[in-house]
Amino acid sequence: MTARKSVVVTGVGATTPLGGDAASFWDGLLAGRSGVRTLTEDWAEPLPVRFAARIAVEPSELLKPVEIRRLDRSAQFALIAAREAWKDAGFEGKFAEPTRLGVMVGSGIGGVTTLLSAYDALVAKGPRAVGPRTVPMLMPNSPAAYVGLEFDARAGVHAPVSACATGAEAVGHAIEMIRSGRADVVLAGGTEAAIHPLPIAAFANMMAMSKRNDEPERASRPYDVDRDGFVLGEGSGILVLESAEHAAARGARVYAEAAGVGFSADSHDIAQPEPDGRGVAEALANALVDADLSPSDIRHLNAHATSTPRGDIAEVMAFTKVLGSAAENVAISATKSMHGHLLGGTGAIESVATVLALHHRQAPPTINVDQLDPEITLDVVRDKPRALPEGQIAALNDSFGFGGHNVVVAFRSA
Repeated sequence: MTARKSVVVTGVGATTPLGGDAASFWDGLLAGRSGVRTLTEDWAEPLPVRFAARIAVEPSELLKPVEIRRLDRSAQFALIAAREAWKDAGFEGKFAEPTRLGVMVGSGIGGVTTLLSAYDALVAKGPRAVGPRTVPMLMPNSPAAYVGLEFDARAGVHAPVSACATGAEAVGHAIEMIRSGRADVVLAGGTEAAIHPLPIAAFANMMAMSKRNDEPERASRPYDVDRDGFVLGEGSGILVLESAEHAAARGARVYAEAAGVGFSADSHDIAQPEPDGRGVAEALANALVDADLSPSDIRHLNAHATSTPRGDIAEVMAFTKVLGSAAENVAISATKSMHGHLLGGTGAIESVATVLALHHRQAPPTINVDQLDPEITLDVVRDKPRALPEGQIAALNDSFGFGGHNVVVAFRSA
């Protein structure tokens, strides 16, 4: 039997509410800085939720005007993060072996702002006002397609869609793509740009979002007794995944090993998590098996922890069930407290954060936990970063989405 290929992370890129690149994103996490702000647009005034985690650096500062015109905001984010990750991995220009390069970049909602703006133009001015590039811009696969075009990826360009698990699912499928031998290198991650009155109103009306309008920077509060919902964010995270053999042959710097992935589905409800965390536990257990890890190997968790009353508890119950007593030794970070919930992009930027936590041996803090929920009995990193142990350790990134999609990505220190 042929040995399974090892997969490593050789590049990271991000554009987030905490910074316009991976370094400033990481610095913001360690500083415990909130990227959540009051929305100042006129359209926000009548909404029940009037704040969000806007991107820190606008794409117009980084992209050409023609790219701004032709790409939906979600694709703009993905292209920015992909270019950074590609350069960070030590590549320049297009890939030398295009049939060995893949792309796996997803979005939970896709080009929703393009779609809604085009409809407004149609209603106000008629059919001729709808731009000829509207369809390529609103397609959910548009970010993946543009990243593939940028680097001449021909091994396959894919765009998974699984709501808030999308970014992590893309990373997981990229691992499998390299293991199967379809590609040597894959650009993987997620993106989202849905800060618009319609999604905000819809999420707010289903009682999923925090309504803490008077103090938005403190609205995302995972594990706190007064948590009341998530905070919408925007941005993108991209990782360059590579077979260990290919990375070694070119002398690439390795951040961490992308050790494995676990998938499952709740089959419980379209929006609510399974209350006992059954599906989450299955994904966690599957990730440990796939990565050949034992519970005692896990020393860090970047939790999904959206700051919803039921979701935070279900995840902790699952984690405790799978890891048993070893869960007590895991430093848990809930970084959405700082960057908000990026929907399809969240599992990707949190994968970037997990990789950097292993690389720098630091677990970012969770902010806004004034009073820890008594049902949360695990070790939540609060207020300031926590040093992670030396030696070979592993970390998990949990992501769960509407529809019952569960994805857990496991990383091992390099």
